[in-house]
Amino acid sequence: MTDQLYSYHATDGVPLKLWDSHARFEEKAMQQLRDVASLPFVFKHVAGMPDVHYGFGATIGSVIATRKAVVPAAVGVDIGCGMIAVQTSLTANDLPDSLGHIRASIEKAVPHGRTNNGRPGDRGAWGDMPRLIENRWSELLPGYERIIAKHPKVKHRTPAQHVGTLGTGNHFIEICLDENDSVWVMLHSGSRGVGNAIGRYFIEQAKREMEKYFLGDYIPNKDLAFLVEKSDIFKDYIEAVEWAQRYALTNRETMMRLALDAFAQHIKRPLGVVSEAINCHHNYISRENHFGENVIVTRKGAVRARKGDLGIIPGSMGTGSFIVRGLGNADSFCSCSHGAGRVMSRAQAKRTITLEDHATAMRGIEARLDADVIDESPAAYKPIGEVMAAQSDLVEIAARLRQVVNVKG
Repeated sequence: MTDQLYSYHATDGVPLKLWDSHARFEEKAMQQLRDVASLPFVFKHVAGMPDVHYGFGATIGSVIATRKAVVPAAVGVDIGCGMIAVQTSLTANDLPDSLGHIRASIEKAVPHGRTNNGRPGDRGAWGDMPRLIENRWSELLPGYERIIAKHPKVKHRTPAQHVGTLGTGNHFIEICLDENDSVWVMLHSGSRGVGNAIGRYFIEQAKREMEKYFLGDYIPNKDLAFLVEKSDIFKDYIEAVEWAQRYALTNRETMMRLALDAFAQHIKRPLGVVSEAINCHHNYISRENHFGENVIVTRKGAVRARKGDLGIIPGSMGTGSFIVRGLGNADSFCSCSHGAGRVMSRAQAKRTITLEDHATAMRGIEARLDADVIDESPAAYKPIGEVMAAQSDLVEIAARLRQVVNVKG
């Protein structure tokens, strides 16, 4: 393993260990990290991955281990968001000269985006659900019914219709090539609207718990409201989060099947899968053992990277991605970054990046070039090469992928 790359920062609580050798983290994110570090139940230290940036409630790119309590905002509202990738049996020579038809077929096969404010007719949800989607939802339904029986306000309009759908923002489906010109299919999405509803509901419940037990003085701001282990609301939150994580895994697996089927229509020989899919969360809760103690680990924008674990670190829609193998670094709680990390807010990107800039950055990639994806243009993100160099003590690179087709919501 290479020398440790993190910087050490003392705080009023536990210290921070930050993988920031490529660039100093923005002050707003640093303050969020210091706030989390001050919580009395945080274990050992707070780890900040190289893609750290300011987020709602808690920092994106943070890894937090706690004892006997959990902060719902440290998981966030896109519960179970993550990546899936498969290496196919195809090579670059199997691809047609024009890739536009492949992108169009995937866009037709997988609902994406959002219209009608998410209400009936939303293009990002299924109208008439295919049998595949009905079957996947039937597997998830019993757990969902248990949750809403106890917490009716969690109920979402379209949890069934969102299985196998992409969503918006930084979620994507890509066809990629590795260094050997093998073809990969990769996508990024999570638990969709129902996960968002669960996250927002329990963040508010945690704030009510703070008020109920006069615990406000124990937190630096209300967004870091927590739930105490052994309380009923804690148990219900863990149950709901674990269900949302299963939903997210199912969602990605279903979309992968749909995308592969759509892709195969344009290939002259059978499309096979070389190895088992890599399917990893990067917004989630896990019970783990670190430094000899059983703790609750929340990763918000971070991937588990135990020794030998395979993970996925995407850059941006124009800069490729990495398949990585974990090195099991204890100081990061066996974690790595979940991407490159933003350097521009979405509003700033729309003000700063021109359509010409975006088209230049996306040259050679079959993708959308319209104004609605400017906030996802490569310039809005940190350079992925620098981010990867800053965590060479956390992961080793197993494959580098460059996208040739990109589908955005």
